[in-house]
Amino acid sequence: MGSNFSIPASCDAVITRCGDYVTGQAQFVCKLEENVEALKTAIAELTALRDDVIRRVEIAEDQQQLKRLHQVQCWLSRAETLITGADSLTLKSPQEIKKLCMGGCCSMSPKSNLKFGKQIAKIRDVVDHKSKGVFDKVAEEEPTPLVTERPTEHTVGLESTFDRAWSILESEQVQIVGLYGMGGVGKTTLLNKINNKFCEPPNRFDVVIWIVVPKGLYIGKVQDDIAKRVGILMGTGQDKTPEEKARNIFRVLKEKKFVILLDDIWERVDLSKVGIPLPTRENGSKLVFTTRSIKVCGQMEAHKKIEVRCLPEEKAWELFQEKVGEETLDSNPCIRELAHELAKECGGLPLALVTIGRAMASKNKVEEWKYAIEVCRRSSTTVFPDMGEEVYPLLKFSFDSLPNDMFRTCLLYCSLFSEDYQIDKDELIDFWIGEGFLDGHGNQVYARNQGHHIIGCLLQACLLEEIDELSIKMHDVIRDMSLWIARKCEEEKWRFFVEAGYQLTKLPEVQNWGSIRRMSLMKNRIENLVEAPNCPDLQTLFLNDNQLKVINNDFFQFMCGLKVLNLSYNRDIEELPVGISKLVSLECLDLSHTRIRQLPIELKALEKLKCLNLESCESTIRIPRQLISTFSKLQVLRMFRCDYSLGQEVEDNSECLVEELKCLNHLNVLTVPITSALGLDRPFEY
Repeated sequence: MGSNFSIPASCDAVITRCGDYVTGQAQFVCKLEENVEALKTAIAELTALRDDVIRRVEIAEDQQQLKRLHQVQCWLSRAETLITGADSLTLKSPQEIKKLCMGGCCSMSPKSNLKFGKQIAKIRDVVDHKSKGVFDKVAEEEPTPLVTERPTEHTVGLESTFDRAWSILESEQVQIVGLYGMGGVGKTTLLNKINNKFCEPPNRFDVVIWIVVPKGLYIGKVQDDIAKRVGILMGTGQDKTPEEKARNIFRVLKEKKFVILLDDIWERVDLSKVGIPLPTRENGSKLVFTTRSIKVCGQMEAHKKIEVRCLPEEKAWELFQEKVGEETLDSNPCIRELAHELAKECGGLPLALVTIGRAMASKNKVEEWKYAIEVCRRSSTTVFPDMGEEVYPLLKFSFDSLPNDMFRTCLLYCSLFSEDYQIDKDELIDFWIGEGFLDGHGNQVYARNQGHHIIGCLLQACLLEEIDELSIKMHDVIRDMSLWIARKCEEEKWRFFVEAGYQLTKLPEVQNWGSIRRMSLMKNRIENLVEAPNCPDLQTLFLNDNQLKVINNDFFQFMCGLKVLNLSYNRDIEELPVGISKLVSLECLDLSHTRIRQLPIELKALEKLKCLNLESCESTIRIPRQLISTFSKLQVLRMFRCDYSLGQEVEDNSECLVEELKCLNHLNVLTVPITSALGLDRPFEY
């Protein structure tokens, strides 16, 4: 009797599911090549979309000052992860495909191919993520921060003054606080600490605004800074009068509980003219300011006046030894005691302690320390009526410790710029080259590098401060000291006349123009230059940032020794006088940010010209043919963002300019837009 074999229905279902599973697993292997190609296509599309999103984000952030959305950043991060993972898989795919056989339906390494096939099959993740990358907007305006934290260094000796100031600010009875004291004592540092304290919760204010008040009280600049901080659009700067700006600022601030921090005021600030509501108990707002004069505290009607004093001896020593460093103090058994003596000579002034301490940080010879003490003592024997002048003999030690006269002259030159002025490093070096401070032994590149080296040394000596990679500034106390040196020094080469930012409307009356070597009248309101001053020894003249409209033909007649002329940021001047040809010694001419319409052909007489700056001129400048090429000694030509014409007969200005530039054998710095001459379809800066 034959036997029959039967499978129960339940087992049949299990076998069916197993078959389906095996078939499904086989798809990962059989379709491996197809899935790899599909993954490559999907990743290429995702990469392109990612690049498009990044480009939109960069435009929004860089040009529109917006902040990218968090969902956009999350999408970009996930896209980067998927792209990186997929790139790694596609690199391995040739090796895995080689393991296939029988037309791709079998594998010599099934386990490896199966694992790899499952990874490749995640193409769906890429496709899904790509579909999520379509954004109506990628960035939005960043909300105005309550307070912007300011950079501060470790401080010594300000703790008790800060605690007192903060306690007073917390009182509901006090709305206006004045911090006063001599220059360099730490008032700005204290105000920085107060500003940053508002970063800590709890904070019961709507906005904290920090403003540096320029000497001369440019209300417009203060208004623009406040408007920018609270998000008021002021236009181009000339669209609104100061009164209109004040009304707009007042309208916004009256609805807020604010803190205004004004740094370095020299005279009463009329809050109503700026647009700042008077802080009262009712509105709960606060005003804190720093000044060198207790008189200003009274003028500002401060409810509390806090004197920021020099450090007591123990705190002064703590700060001084921190700046000198233990390595130097321990380099000789006698130096620590001598350092104590030198620290005492600083009188507890933080700026002097920091500046001289850093200057002595590398001095490990006893004789150097004894000399330093003697120099400070000799300088301090004279009693100066102005308390500010008590600082200068101390700070002068850092000046005297500079390597040589070239460094000292370069530092003094910086005092020609107005207070708190942001000095462009490259333009400063242009002026130094024009003056002849940097000869570079005939090598122009060496001279520019030498200029950057000097700036670096002055920064290290704390005689200059770095704003950013491109610009520096001079602390106002250091600037005052430099001017004091230039005026007191008997050497003829340092005879300065500086009335920058004095709100002058005409040339000042000078008893002896002929004795002046360097003059700065920048940041004034001078409109016309009609006199012909007799100053044959004048080498530098700063007339930038005025309101010049007319320069008389005879103005330059008796300036045969002038080497540097700065006329930049005179936005109303449209032409140069023919008499500029009298400046036969001129080596540096700055006409940037003006409305000059034409360079006179008489400029050919300036055979010694080394630096010419025409950047960002607001009008198209007509330059006579063959003028540029006559400046055979030209080393620096700045024409970036400058529209120019070399004459109506010229079809291609760029080509013509390039031909003229080829004649300038000494040119090593060129910033100029060139399009057609080099076959470029966009401006090229070299």
